[in-house]
Amino acid sequence: MATWDDVRRIALALPDTSERVSRDLRRWRVRDRLFVWERPLRRSDLEALGHDAPEGPILAARVEHLGAEDALLAHDEGVFFTTPHFDGYPAILVRLDRIDVDGLDAVIVEAWLARAPKRLEEA
Repeated sequence: MATWDDVRRIALALPDTSERVSRDLRRWRVRDRLFVWERPLRRSDLEALGHDAPEGPILAARVEHLGAEDALLAHDEGVFFTTPHFDGYPAILVRLDRIDVDGLDAVIVEAWLARAPKRLEEA
């Protein structure tokens, strides 16, 4: 099981990454571009998911494109999900209590790559 400390450690190890807290929620940015963030479920999310709404800590992560989101959802082992709020938006929701640290590392690095400026990514 991954933790917020794991998220922080992995994200801040990437170049030009910063952590900010807004409304008591943690967000990680690469050069002011949001790539992963703490995303508790809102009332509209809970209503849309119904009995399938997960409990526990949830990380939102940018993905390169909607096809990448679809691939993660198809690979679902109870780790990845989405809500109608994210329809048409390249991001995935991750249950921290269901993902191991290696999987989390891959998600965060891919999110960073999706948002980092190309010159920084190439460096």
